[in-house]
Formats: sequence, structure tokens, C-alpha cells
Amino acid sequence: MIDVLHEVRFVDKSPAQIYAALLDEGVYLCSIRTMYRILHSLDEVSERRRVLRHPNYKKPELLATAPNQVWSWDITKLLGPAKWTYYYLYVIIDIFSRHVVGWCLASRESAELAKHLIEETCDRQGVQNSELIIHSDRGKAMTSKTLAMLFADLGLTKSLNRPYVSNDNPYSESQFKTLKNHPIFPGRFGSIEDARAFCKHIFEWYNNEHYHSGIALMTPSTVHYGRADSCNLQRQTVLNDAFVRNPERFVNGLPKTLELPAAVWINPPESLNEKNLENDSTISSVTIISESEASVS
Repeated sequence: MIDVLHEVRFVDKSPAQIYAALLDEGVYLCSIRTMYRILHSLDEVSERRRVLRHPNYKKPELLATAPNQVWSWDITKLLGPAKWTYYYLYVIIDIFSRHVVGWCLASRESAELAKHLIEETCDRQGVQNSELIIHSDRGKAMTSKTLAMLFADLGLTKSLNRPYVSNDNPYSESQFKTLKNHPIFPGRFGSIEDARAFCKHIFEWYNNEHYHSGIALMTPSTVHYGRADSCNLQRQTVLNDAFVRNPERFVNGLPKTLELPAAVWINPPESLNEKNLENDSTISSVTIISESEASVS
């Protein structure tokens, strides 16, 4: 059987094809499964077709315990005045505070525009070398040599999604969903000036007025600029006064303000997930967005 499998006419054929060819010649030597067992014992079972093999991309695991440690950025399309016309919205968001630290709107997707935006945002936020991880998907602008050189010059760390895994970038996806589901978001924009005016208004609202469920119902600006503790103290004072005035309304005792997450993850390690399942108190102090779900603010 080994000699037959090694015949020149059969070396590039599967056992099923060899089996069928032998039957047509009036020969039966063994079953298809036996052919596989023989070939496997000789370590000769492999994919012979020219199949594209994807590299094994590592799952990004990113942790932020304060603002300006991990930024997430992405580009989304906004519809223009006519069919097939688009404007490209670049947005950078801090994953710990959910604060939109930088954005721009353009008529095209460009690595040069992304470089200018990131460089300007780093300068405005006062980010020092090696302090920041910038995470994104694998779009053309994100993987460009232009950005790679900028990151090297600024000493920044680049992090990328796995291909076709949009939930590796959940904070940007969630922010875009909040933007596009806002009641005043139009279906189309009449011009790029209209789109810029809208984005300026909506990001002012998002950063300074939007009470975000992922950060203890505070605004992103409050968390990003270190006002979270004073905000919680003021809220607790209000709750304390309400409890003193009407204790009978609070059947569970003195109410407490929501706790700001101490840490925020993109794809936490499995060991952390298992530990959190065993300890409910840990879950309350850590925001986790895994590859299987993206929270919506």
C-alpha cells in the first residue's frame, strides 16, 4: 500500500482520489481511512493545496488606571449631500476617562492627516515619551509607515486589533455609536462645514455634559481632568442631606455614590476574569470590555 501511495501518479492526490482511481482499475487494497492511517504513521498527511495561511495575531490586552495611558482611535464615515460622497471623521478617545482628546474631519482618509492629529493631540495633552499606548484597528492609515515613524519619534507604543475583530477596539466603536444615535444626528450633511460644526457641538456635549454610565455617571472631562473625587464628595453630601431629612425613604440605609472604576481593560487576561467571577467586589471596581462584547455609553 505504501508503494502504491508513493507512485508518481498518486503523490499529489488525496486518499479519496487514490481510492476511486484504484476501484476504476479493478483494484481494492484498503479503505480510505486506512490510507490516511498509513500516511499519518509516515508523517505524510498535510495540506497540499495552495491555501492562504494567516499569521496567529496576539490578542491585545491593554490596561489603563489613569488618563493618558491608553488612547483608542478610529475613523468613521459621515454621509455627504449626495450618494457616494463621504466625510471622514478621525476621533481619539482616552479609554479610562472616555474623553475625546482629539478629532478632525476631512474629505479623505490619509496617514498624513492622522499623523498631524495625533502629534497635535499629544502636544495639547502634554504626553511625555513612553507614557502612552495608542490602540487602533488595522486600517490603511493606522498601519502606515508615516504613523510608525511618528510613534518612533515620540516614543509612543502602537497597539493594533486582530484582523476582522472589531471588538478589540470597543471604546471607539461605542463612542461612534453614541455619536450616530444622538437625537440630533442627521442622516446626511449638506457640506463639510456643516459636518464640522455639528462635530464641534457634539463633542463639546459628549465631553462636558454627557453623564457616562461607564465612569460612575460623570462627564468624561470630570474624570479626565482629575475632578472625579470632588464630584463624588459633593454628590455624597447631597445624598447624606437627603438621608438625614427622610431616612425612612432609604430602606437599605445611607445611600452611596457610584464608584469610579479603578482600572479599565481592553481584553483582560483570562486569569483576571476568573478572579473577578470569584470576587464580586473586584468586578465593581474594574471596567472590563472583552472581545465578546462592547459596552455602549
